[in-house]
Amino acid sequence: MRASSTAVVRLIAACFAFIIAIAAISSEVRLISSAQAQTVPKSLEEGGAENALRIRKNQWTVGVAGGLLSGTYMTFADELAQVLDDGDNLRILPMVTYGAASNLEDLLYLRGVDVAMTQSDVFEYFRTQRKTPNLENRVHYILRLPVSEMHLLAKTDIKSVEDLRGKKVNFGPAGSASSLTGSIVFQRLGVQVEQTLFDNNIALQKLKSGEIAALIRVIPRPLDFFAKIPANAGMHLVPIPFSKTFADVYTLGEFTSAEYPTLVPEGGSVDTIAVPAVLAAFNWPKNTERYRRVQKFTEALFTKWDKFRQPPRHPKWRDVNLAATVPGWTRLNLADDMLRKLRPDAPDPQVASNEFAAFLKNNGSTATNLSQEQREVLFREFLRWREGQRNSRQR
Repeated sequence: MRASSTAVVRLIAACFAFIIAIAAISSEVRLISSAQAQTVPKSLEEGGAENALRIRKNQWTVGVAGGLLSGTYMTFADELAQVLDDGDNLRILPMVTYGAASNLEDLLYLRGVDVAMTQSDVFEYFRTQRKTPNLENRVHYILRLPVSEMHLLAKTDIKSVEDLRGKKVNFGPAGSASSLTGSIVFQRLGVQVEQTLFDNNIALQKLKSGEIAALIRVIPRPLDFFAKIPANAGMHLVPIPFSKTFADVYTLGEFTSAEYPTLVPEGGSVDTIAVPAVLAAFNWPKNTERYRRVQKFTEALFTKWDKFRQPPRHPKWRDVNLAATVPGWTRLNLADDMLRKLRPDAPDPQVASNEFAAFLKNNGSTATNLSQEQREVLFREFLRWREGQRNSRQR
């Protein structure tokens, strides 16, 4: 009996100890929860009337049409958000889209899109072929982005574009830069192929299996999609020689073995064509709500520009010249205003264009078949020439 009583007492003591332990744990959990609650972002804690919240969330939100999730343009759009986001004062909403070709259409017609990554040949196609009404006044550019090179990937038995005649070539997906630029290039070269519009990863698998003969991507180099192709894949980048056929919109580009060691012979290079990329904006009427959003976006972009040129941002941002012009396009007046504030000594774009033309004529030169690097060298020579001209006039 005494042993039984002792067991009961021990059981009761154990129960009390268990209850005390549970209470202690519960108290600790409450303390942890309280501490964690203090770290919740203020923007999530704030509430208010439904209508006020709706206005606050939309007032300074700028929609940016980026591109395919795996592409450089989408990386640019994402980094615009990372650098420029300022809570309710400015929010950048990057959008995954079909690509640079469809982005111009989205900028024109899709609700919520204020800014878009696109290309100069897309603009030219909409202007001359689709004949989009009043395009030159509806869409302006904020800045010129780095050129996008046309990557034509094929098995090593394909030596030239001509070797693809009559074969299956992937230009897709529809709406991407390659679906338009690739089509224009093959049309101008007079090489008829069987077009497919697969997703890029699917197209790569079909190229490996022999279901298609080549795939096209138009995107700034280098890109992991190509750089990670193994050396034993039996593939290479097919050259696309630059000629007067492309001089109206395109420029000379090249790939090196340093960029694509498994696709370009060691120490060698492969010629291609490149197209200027553009950060474009819809030219909203002044003093409208959408105009003010683009204004705040543009001011923040120029004010914080140095942050785009620093790691860990995409290295291609460092190739951007804020003052660079885009032939056939009009710079957004807001961008012009910011450029003058940041660079008060910068020449008027139209005057600079006329002076550069005079320089080329004076030297018997043409910039038609020059690479981007050669153009930059020529432009630096022009700046020295212009300074000399001004000094001679002052004397």
